[in-house]
Amino acid sequence: MTQLQWVEDIAELEAVYGAPGAPSLRKVATRLTPLYRKWIMTARFCVLTTVGPEGTDGSPRGEDGPVVTELDARTLAMPDWRGNNRMDSLRNIVADGRVSLMFMVPGSNSVVRVNGRAKVTMDEALRSRFADRGKLPKSVIVIDISEIYIQCARAPMRADLWHRDDSADLPTVGDILAEQTGGEEGGKTYDDAWQTRAAETMW
Repeated sequence: MTQLQWVEDIAELEAVYGAPGAPSLRKVATRLTPLYRKWIMTARFCVLTTVGPEGTDGSPRGEDGPVVTELDARTLAMPDWRGNNRMDSLRNIVADGRVSLMFMVPGSNSVVRVNGRAKVTMDEALRSRFADRGKLPKSVIVIDISEIYIQCARAPMRADLWHRDDSADLPTVGDILAEQTGGEEGGKTYDDAWQTRAAETMW
């Protein structure tokens, strides 16, 4: 591959892309408005992005209802349910509170984005607000909203995101684990046990 020329000057970017359109700036809010609230409270899935000393992390977050809860018009709360205990997002938030969230709703090509700062709490009263099936999340991520804005639909439209299924030939988690461990772990045994294990450890 030939040596690439890197863009190292913001002015160079601006010369190529030009100024942002006025609607892309005017749609930004600093708190939950009625319509942004409706959109976010419909979302059962989002991607939480964090940054920390080891780099960045993007974590999928999903619920069987709204993926976040409104504490007030400037504050969202997200329960941290059982996972693999890597705690990548939580570690990053404790070290550096900057976060971004991308809320997606199946069938809509738009994406709502929230940028802000977050903290992690194990406050029992707040955790109790998320009680589900007799269980509580281990912690809650509390997000102070800096800005909210809706993203144009071009990327999901280009991907035809909600109207296709490309999963038929994908490797499974067991396949990838076996590849990474030289066959010591994973494989069909792992995959066969996963559905039962997931059902028992969802909350």
